[in-house]
Amino acid sequence: MALLTGWAAFLVGVATIAAIYGLLALGLNVHYGYTGLLNFGHVAFFAAGAYASAIVTMPPPSTVTNASYTIWFNLPMPWGFPVSLAAATLVGGLLAALIGSTSVRLGTHYLAIATFALAGVFSDVLVNEAWLTNGSFGMNAVPRPGQAALGPDVWQLAYLAFALASLLAVYLLVERVLDAPFGRLLKGVRESEDAAKMLGKNTTAVKLKSFVIGGMIAGFAGGVYAHYVGSVVTAQFVPHVTFTVWAAMLLGGAASNTGAVAGAAMVMAFEESTRFITTAYDWLLEALPGPLAGVLPAVFGPLPNNPSFIPSMRFVVIGLLFVLVVRFRPEGLLGDPAEIEALGEEEGGE
Repeated sequence: MALLTGWAAFLVGVATIAAIYGLLALGLNVHYGYTGLLNFGHVAFFAAGAYASAIVTMPPPSTVTNASYTIWFNLPMPWGFPVSLAAATLVGGLLAALIGSTSVRLGTHYLAIATFALAGVFSDVLVNEAWLTNGSFGMNAVPRPGQAALGPDVWQLAYLAFALASLLAVYLLVERVLDAPFGRLLKGVRESEDAAKMLGKNTTAVKLKSFVIGGMIAGFAGGVYAHYVGSVVTAQFVPHVTFTVWAAMLLGGAASNTGAVAGAAMVMAFEESTRFITTAYDWLLEALPGPLAGVLPAVFGPLPNNPSFIPSMRFVVIGLLFVLVVRFRPEGLLGDPAEIEALGEEEGGE
């Protein structure tokens, strides 16, 4: 008998994706919340980790439909799983080091443009280097560790538990690192880079270390994501991912790891729940008594019968929410106003 059906399966899926986005928000929070780095290319580290994890565990291309990649390691599950996550973390950090070494010296707004552009370049590499990534077809046979032994339903619950445990472990690790002297150094660079230089600190190296730490966390999130969905395609790693993570972090509160995780949960819950707007609207029309049944259509009209309408409205509502938070509660729901003031001073000084 199936354990997960209907709403139960949906909620487990949403919770798992929310945990993965919580990891992404923690990585971005290290960049922006604690160091003041405007990174608009965060999705590149996420994609790098996902592809690295896939390459480490993918079977030979002869066993996969539409496969033309020439590098694969086919590590067996479940023992290959931790190796693939380690590879994802390492590759995410290496890409962050590569991008950061060319861009962290830039001022905040120039850094934002540079990271966005370099993420676009990396996306083109993923599409064009089919020998490594299978191009636009992607890698569609990424193993799901333990699924065959546990069965689909139990595996969904087990993977949710793993994703939440991973989020908790990374959260505690980041909290420990940022509560240490290194975390105070990051905030010092964020609040006054000139003052840190006068104290003899190599601020470029400090910012690069922050960039690498956040990239490693995003790479790890990519590995967790790849083995959850079982497929890695370039279309999954678009700029929308970066801006969703930004919305989550700012909604929860920049420089607050708790806020970043909570913001990711709220944004994911909103994005996924809005899939049912059309169904809920139609159900409400059917449930209303006769005299009232015509009120909603008379006021609002029928919802457009357009597959792109709801996704487009998600962007609009998230954008509106973003503006409202920045306008009325810039510290976010769980953030510290003093931290946001420090971020504002740092940006203003550039």
